[in-house]
Amino acid sequence: MARVVRFHQTGGPEVLKIENVDIAAPANNEVRIQVKALGLNRAESMFRQGQYLEDPEFPSKLGYEAAGIVESVGMGVSSVKPGDAVSTIPAFAQKQYGVYGDLALVPAAAVVKHPSSLSFTDAAAVWMQYLTAYGALIEIGKLKDGEFVLIPAASSSVGLAAIQIANMVGATSIALTRKSNKREALLKDGAKHVIASEEQDLVAETNRITSGKGARIVFDPVGGPTVGKLTSAMSRGGILFLYGALSAEPTPLPLFEVLAKTLTIRGYVLFEITQDPARLEHGKQFVNEGLASGKLKPVIAKTFSLDQIVDAHRYLESNQQIGKIVVTVP
Repeated sequence: MARVVRFHQTGGPEVLKIENVDIAAPANNEVRIQVKALGLNRAESMFRQGQYLEDPEFPSKLGYEAAGIVESVGMGVSSVKPGDAVSTIPAFAQKQYGVYGDLALVPAAAVVKHPSSLSFTDAAAVWMQYLTAYGALIEIGKLKDGEFVLIPAASSSVGLAAIQIANMVGATSIALTRKSNKREALLKDGAKHVIASEEQDLVAETNRITSGKGARIVFDPVGGPTVGKLTSAMSRGGILFLYGALSAEPTPLPLFEVLAKTLTIRGYVLFEITQDPARLEHGKQFVNEGLASGKLKPVIAKTFSLDQIVDAHRYLESNQQIGKIVVTVP
């Protein structure tokens, strides 16, 4: 029996329950992990609320990111062995392989040995954020030295990962946050410029920073009416990645801006990378090199224990955090 977080109906954080559940022995190409830490993501909050790309099947597990020690492996698994320190890559359905708990069963293709220099807390805060940002900015967007990238919701774990990746390749990050209270923290965490979008003119500030050129790439998890301002702040031929829907308001298509600047507005999800073996391998190499060099380093906002999973989800939805929320599993 293992302690596993499940929910029996969609709703707020209070629907999460810690229950004693049997975790099956690993089948072919599966791995069972003794979990030491969990990384929390907006995707799990949306899944819990029934507002995600997949629908829960009750009672439903949840969770993409875990770090721990391999307890056992199924037939056909040669990439890891019992005793290895590993972390999980979001490359599976939460309702099938959710990892919130002290024991998790996951497909072997989603299990990776992380650099030995990482603690379990840091290792649980790696793959969702860095692969999400890598896929859009590097694999698809081809972000280069000297270019500008606009990063809305920059204080999120993925936003901070995007800042670090931009710095890694010599690009200039323009971090967007609603109010200026997070400005100093974002600058400390590597942002070259910060715009408080509710206090400053987003377009005018971007034009000032870029000397009127605009940003070639926008990496946006929000959507909503701000998309019109984002396109106005872009350079000709630029690409706007929409990888989330945090805004509750409709997202307009700024048609004349798109036509005049020949812009691309592109939906993007992490699974484009994690479910493509070649792309995933390139992403793993990029992230591991960045971690080893110290150019990529997870920013941990706050830690909770597994018993505090409801409080952890409440904090996730408070938007107070700068960086990743991690749950430790005693």
